[in-house]
Amino acid sequence: MLISTSSGYLLILHDLDLTKSLEVGSYPILRARRTTSSSDLTSSSSSSGPRVSGSPCHHSDSNSSSEKHVSRASQREGVSPRNSLEVLTPEVPGERDRGNCITSLQLHPKGWATLLRCSSNTDDQEWTCVYEFQEGAPVRLVSPRCSLRLTHYIEEANVGRGYIKELCFSPDGRMISSPHGYGIRLLGFDKQCSELVDCLPKEASPLRVIRSLYSHNDVVLTTKFSPTHCQIASGCLSGRVSLYQPKF
Repeated sequence: MLISTSSGYLLILHDLDLTKSLEVGSYPILRARRTTSSSDLTSSSSSSGPRVSGSPCHHSDSNSSSEKHVSRASQREGVSPRNSLEVLTPEVPGERDRGNCITSLQLHPKGWATLLRCSSNTDDQEWTCVYEFQEGAPVRLVSPRCSLRLTHYIEEANVGRGYIKELCFSPDGRMISSPHGYGIRLLGFDKQCSELVDCLPKEASPLRVIRSLYSHNDVVLTTKFSPTHCQIASGCLSGRVSLYQPKF
């Protein structure tokens, strides 16, 4: 399970088991990490989790002795225990020092990546970012089994400040539809709308604008591909919904 917070954290619940307690205090907390645009990911030296306000804090384990035994066994094997909570801070272009706010989250239809709409803490910049899930050998005894790498990004129109902008993948995962001012932009990983796995860059690269569609008289806040038809919908702040379909 992947959860985003408005304070810029991504929370990953590994091997979610709904039969166990859903109280946050019952989760083994893995170390907080900040993702980077390269494969060389660094980690903090202490285990930490999010406060209610969104800032990291030290966590005291409240699990039973049997759960601790399972957790230690999982650590020795280099995997995350069930219901372990991993805290990530995704990197956003241009916001290394000021921090960011995650306002929208979507998963790739094939589970390869996650799509985020982010804004700066001062609300003067917005981005659409794609992060690839990476799995690798554990660096320490307690190590998440996946991390995120920024692969693609694009700066968005900074209008409609304070409102959530909902973006989405196409059903096949080759395109992204993102609110942009009074319309939407169709974005791709390259000009040929290739699969993400076929055009992964070595370093974070800009998303390609395939087409821009503008039909609203107010700021567009949401957009969605139809799961079954060649159709896209967009909705704006004043309540109007527009539908688009290609001409063949």
